[in-house]
Amino acid sequence: MENLIITGGAGFVGSNFVRYIISEHPEVKHITVLDKLTYAGNRANLADLPADKVELVVGDICDASLVDSMVSKADNVVHFAAESHNDRSLIDPEPFIQTNIVGTYTLIQACVKYGVRFHHISTDEVYGDLPLREDLPGHGEGAGEKFTPDSPYNPSSPYSSSKASSDMLVRAWVRSFGLQATISNCSNNYGPYQHIEKFIPRQITNILSGIRPKLYGSGKNVRDWIYTVDHSRAIWDILTKGQIGETYLIGADGEHSNLEVLEMILRLMGQPSDAYDHVKDRAGHDLRYAIDSSKLRKELGWQPKFSDFEAELRRTIEWYRNHEEWWQMQKRSVEKDYERNGQ
Repeated sequence: MENLIITGGAGFVGSNFVRYIISEHPEVKHITVLDKLTYAGNRANLADLPADKVELVVGDICDASLVDSMVSKADNVVHFAAESHNDRSLIDPEPFIQTNIVGTYTLIQACVKYGVRFHHISTDEVYGDLPLREDLPGHGEGAGEKFTPDSPYNPSSPYSSSKASSDMLVRAWVRSFGLQATISNCSNNYGPYQHIEKFIPRQITNILSGIRPKLYGSGKNVRDWIYTVDHSRAIWDILTKGQIGETYLIGADGEHSNLEVLEMILRLMGQPSDAYDHVKDRAGHDLRYAIDSSKLRKELGWQPKFSDFEAELRRTIEWYRNHEEWWQMQKRSVEKDYERNGQ
């Protein structure tokens, strides 16, 4: 574990993983972050980390010669880099096809060539969605229905279908070419450094900016939330203890409806619980995600440490309150983009 490449390491989840390694795993001698620095990547996410341990290479994972030269010197590759925002994928799917599919192909080809261990970060959205609890027979019967590693893929957006495609590539390369790889599909992350177009930071920064928060449709859609540090801990366990060729689902039993999360944010920020506006629902909006992470817990011994959703949400709010310089410059353009699409 001397030389680790982290693709997308200047983004939200990737930079939190870099910070976790620097803080908790000094045995990793050097981390090279490969990031294209699109709108979601930010140099500031890595700015205060030790330069002798963390190197940022600005480049594209679709650049085969760059990827080849970097992977040839690596021990492990952890692949976070992805176009990941559903709304953007509905407006322009092409970047999602290039980055999420072609980029993953480029990386796994190099990892096979040099025999480098590869871990692929994916999403629970590849499985489609589950019924809302209230829609299940007997109003709650079957409420334990969750995604498992054996759940069939049923993606519903250009984003989730591109991630499903990349998962399939990794599986095929393990079987056909001996790629030393694992896959993890994680539920919705929240925490510091998340781009403000995402649901939780958008609501927080709207309130801090004096803008009324926006809620898609009825707000009944359910997401399974996990604090990003717990995600980082799980990735480390999979990278160091996971079985090659296996898929592990990462979740912290954090199911909450979008309405519940928004009302909690409003309450924690001293606002009336109804101080928001409804906007048109997202096309193909998945109803409910829920992760069964029992395989990860039983086989690798992982358990969430940050499972008090309200406490971690309060911590997240304080981070955005104390780091306005990090998000303020982007706020106007993000809200203009949403306004153009009636959201």
